[in-house]
Amino acid sequence: MVNRREFLRHSAAFMSFILSGCIYPKERYSEGKKKIERAEEKKPMTRSVKSPVYVIKTQDRRVGIKELLENFDVDKLGSKKVAIKANYNSADPFPASTHIDTLVSIVDTLKEQNADIILAERSGMGDTRRVLEKMGVLKLAAEKSFDVVVLDEVREGWIRENPENSHWKRGYLFPKVFREVDAIVQTCCLKTHRFGGHFTLSLKNSVGMVAKFDPVDGYNYMAELHTSRHMRKMIAEINTSYQPEFVILDAIQGFSKGGPETGTLIQPGIIMASSDRVAIDAAGVAVLRIYGTTREVSEGSIFQQEQIARASELGLGAGRAEEIEIIPVNEEAQDICARIEEKLMKPDEL
Repeated sequence: MVNRREFLRHSAAFMSFILSGCIYPKERYSEGKKKIERAEEKKPMTRSVKSPVYVIKTQDRRVGIKELLENFDVDKLGSKKVAIKANYNSADPFPASTHIDTLVSIVDTLKEQNADIILAERSGMGDTRRVLEKMGVLKLAAEKSFDVVVLDEVREGWIRENPENSHWKRGYLFPKVFREVDAIVQTCCLKTHRFGGHFTLSLKNSVGMVAKFDPVDGYNYMAELHTSRHMRKMIAEINTSYQPEFVILDAIQGFSKGGPETGTLIQPGIIMASSDRVAIDAAGVAVLRIYGTTREVSEGSIFQQEQIARASELGLGAGRAEEIEIIPVNEEAQDICARIEEKLMKPDEL
């Protein structure tokens, strides 16, 4: 016979054991941020809850994104401050850069909730303000009444991030604007990356948040990134600085080779959405493999790709293919969803 105190003690221990296996993406993000050294053990946690990646087959971005976002609790963003990170690395047209209709759809959805919107961006291949002007973003901001922050012009609004055991020599600078909002929404494109990233999806899109130069001493963070043999791991490590509410991956078209500003054009005709960056990037790599892609993106299993492997180690999302659920939003998406699942589960592509 156990007394009441012993019963409660054993019950608490049992519940702790059960909950330890039920770590959701945001909790995994926090844990990875605080205890990055766990990643060195290379033993990703397993979860009892799968990360959904929603897929719609469409050519109509405004309708497609609206349907995708019905799977997320957008209502909770009502009257909140929301930052958008799009993909305006250059002034080259989609799929090099975010399609204006994709941005319009996201902004309109947030405006329906009376959200206070900020778009913050830094271009890697061109002057950011000129890129945003040429791509119609500044005009849209004036029409839709949302703010634009050109990160190249920010001098004091930075937070120095230096996670323990990361591959950054002196850390990196992350914008305060993304810390001062209630939620972050990201939209990215489907592209390979010929300058060492191998592919540029949601994880790589976060590079456009980091300062290029340190305003104090002029240190060039992007030069460090692009000359490091740890580049793809460093890309993943940037993502410990924030957690997106959701990510929209516009894969109506993509670059299966080349990239990021130009490349071999493919037309999957889909848009994907998830709150899990690891899961949506893994699904994006699967789409690239369906259409035939570079040797680097084709090698090994998808979870052996360095960006994805490192992000998974850091607890930023799914730890293996079995933790991802590919969900077709319309009947037309069922075939490509089955093919994405097949590529995800394939242990070795080459």
